[in-house]
Amino acid sequence: GNIYWTDHGFNLVEVARLNGSFRFVVISQGLDQPRSIAVHPEKGYLFWTEWGQTPCIGRAHLDGSEKVVLVSLGIAWPNGISIDYEENKLYWCDARTDKIERIDLESGGNREIVLSGSNVDMFSVAVFGAYIYWSDR
Repeated sequence: GNIYWTDHGFNLVEVARLNGSFRFVVISQGLDQPRSIAVHPEKGYLFWTEWGQTPCIGRAHLDGSEKVVLVSLGIAWPNGISIDYEENKLYWCDARTDKIERIDLESGGNREIVLSGSNVDMFSVAVFGAYIYWSDR
């Protein structure tokens, strides 16, 4: 098994084996303050949120190839990100817009607001079955 993580100090996405061996930089170009990460091993996808100058949600293959931006409009501080494996949806929460939203993880289409609050400062989101869990600061 592998573990993936972001390093927003160096604007990298890295991977290593669970024991720390075979550490490898997966994405090193075109990132600006990556924040959170989610992996879909079955489909071979890696997703991340990014806060930088142009906040976005991106997707690439697990080796870092074929990077695409799925969402770049209407987001400001996308924090947590989570995959609904049964419905093939990608969820994220935004600390500035106070929303949890979702899209189809393949196409990036069918964007929906799942929850909208006020002054919630959403930090993380998780999806399991029919439930959505979130935390705020």
